[in-house]
Amino acid sequence: MERSEGVRADIQGLRAVAVGVVLVYHVAPSLLPGGFVGVDAFFVISGFLITSHLLAHPPATGRDLATFWSRRIRRLLPASVLVLATTLVASRLIAPDTAWDNTARQARAAGLYVVNWLLAHDAVDYLAAENKPTPVQHFWSLSVEEQFYAVWPILILLLVAAARRTRLPPMLLVTTGLGVVVAASLTYSIVETATDPAAAYFITPTRIWELGIGGLVALACAPRVLGRPDAVRTPPRPIALALGWAGIAAIALSVVTYSGSTPFPGWQALLPVLGTAAVIAAHPTRTSTSTRTGTGTDPLGRLLALRPVQWLGDVSYSVYLWHWPLVVLLPYLSGGTLGNLDRLVIIVTTLVLAALTKRFVEDPFRRPGWARPLRRPYLLGATLMALVVLLASAQSLEVDHRQHLAQQQLAAALATAGPCFGAAALTPGRTCPTTTYDHIVPAPADAPDDKSDAYADVGGKNCWAYTPTFPEQHCVFGDADATTRIALVGNSHAGQWLPALQALAKAHHWRIDTFLASRCASADVRQVLDTDQHSSACESWVRRTVAAVTAAKPDLVVMTNRISVPAAGHTLSDSGAAYRQGYAQVMKAWADAGLRVLALHDTPAPGQQIPDCVATHSDDTSACDGKPSDWIPDDPVTDAVRDVASPRVRSADLDDHICSATVCRAVTGGVITYFDGSHLTATYARTLAPYLDVAMQRLLRG
Repeated sequence: MERSEGVRADIQGLRAVAVGVVLVYHVAPSLLPGGFVGVDAFFVISGFLITSHLLAHPPATGRDLATFWSRRIRRLLPASVLVLATTLVASRLIAPDTAWDNTARQARAAGLYVVNWLLAHDAVDYLAAENKPTPVQHFWSLSVEEQFYAVWPILILLLVAAARRTRLPPMLLVTTGLGVVVAASLTYSIVETATDPAAAYFITPTRIWELGIGGLVALACAPRVLGRPDAVRTPPRPIALALGWAGIAAIALSVVTYSGSTPFPGWQALLPVLGTAAVIAAHPTRTSTSTRTGTGTDPLGRLLALRPVQWLGDVSYSVYLWHWPLVVLLPYLSGGTLGNLDRLVIIVTTLVLAALTKRFVEDPFRRPGWARPLRRPYLLGATLMALVVLLASAQSLEVDHRQHLAQQQLAAALATAGPCFGAAALTPGRTCPTTTYDHIVPAPADAPDDKSDAYADVGGKNCWAYTPTFPEQHCVFGDADATTRIALVGNSHAGQWLPALQALAKAHHWRIDTFLASRCASADVRQVLDTDQHSSACESWVRRTVAAVTAAKPDLVVMTNRISVPAAGHTLSDSGAAYRQGYAQVMKAWADAGLRVLALHDTPAPGQQIPDCVATHSDDTSACDGKPSDWIPDDPVTDAVRDVASPRVRSADLDDHICSATVCRAVTGGVITYFDGSHLTATYARTLAPYLDVAMQRLLRG
């Protein structure tokens, strides 16, 4: 989102278009479902402006590079740090404490311009991907640009130096070098988007080509490039007019036809990227004022040059910075959803803050006085980045302190658990008092980490098979030398039962072997995951797991899954029959091998982040409760057990120990029931152990 030395009205107009569609997309996604492509337009614009500047005055020394980077510091850091610092403070005051740690973590990464890599890591983590967006998440695109600014001038310096050394034409060598980078990045983007789309959206290698396309346009059109005469190169007027309108049409088409389900970036990003490049190459505001042809004006150029459009382009950087924190934080004050009045407040407040930031922050730091001496911008940048890191770290320390106290409270609650603790509170005829917010365990901010030991961040082990290949992961819990062995098989809704099994293993001296995969259900059916490669890997994992469990010969297989993706050829809502058949095939294979199988009915799923809801409604946590008919899923596993018709295969439904006949509670017996939108907390799962024990003993004892 860089700004050029000499302002081109068409580029300012493009900036206005880009930030406008992003703003509308974030406040009202249904209006412009593909509005996220505005970021891609910004990438092209930045690539064009930066490359134009670098090739007009190619860097030849380390000082040249330092001067270039100092300009980026002055122009970009002050405003971004202002927004980051303000957002951290506002989040602490407005957002529930469940959001503090993730916001601080991402703000720290944003202050160091690496948050895109953190988001990529979280995106491929099934559980982390379900986290609510933080108010600093939009800094991912700024991180991509800053990383581009760090590498691109070095590449150009090397290419220009190579041209001088080899006496090859600089234009040829630079064009070839940049073209190779663009082609390599585009190829990688297409491949990575097809194989790992969650991470591909954020990482820098899949995005460099978009900025590079802008660089190639600069090579073709910008003035003073590598000694070219001081004049903008544009196509003949009729071609320029067609090119400009075609570019705007391409951007508009992607904005209205793309959506969150469009694999992106990949080849789909070519439409908005090439559309933006076409408008820049056409330079419509120049053709509209041309007097040499005498053929009139270009309406596109006139539109882009309108004063309101130019003003929005001028403040576009600050608009981008400010709008997203407002989108995320305002619902905490307005009741959880954005109404039309909220949307209007966001837009107006964003424009006001952007105008003030442009006037009092962006412009003053861009004045030449801040450029001398050369070390001054670097001291400024280091100070500003350190400020964000310190603020974020202070927030993380507070979260750590609260977690320590919450863990002590949880330990005390577990040690004194009575007849109304957790699932026991649902015992028919039992009357239990309501637990006040301060005595709920685990504390809402601690609940997202109250997961089973199958997760690496809790138990020190990684027991999950993940995309893209679903490699075999086998973990052992309980008594490794026990004579009674239990196999736990399924996806994350099987993993949530591990704490209950561990409690039983401790009591009965059992060994627990886990065969777990993220999202992939243990059913012999083609499951439609993010890519065909992921679906094929899931199929392979199911078949390999069936064979591995059969070879292990456990005394009992405990199997359960969440159906979160459709079966091939079906929608999610009508996939039940396909999963029923797939479950039956798996369980029949184990029964034929002489194994006993207990299939657990899938647990209720709220569909909302329960810890966040509880923290937000601390005065009345019942606001987070739901109806059994809404939360309890249709699970074909019980029908599949009947289809197998073997005395070795039985089903059990323990949902009546999670929901009563009339309500599913977010807090049951003083325990937060879920650590996210569908998975049981480890604490609550442990309270289900006695009921699971009954179902298991029936099969173990024949």
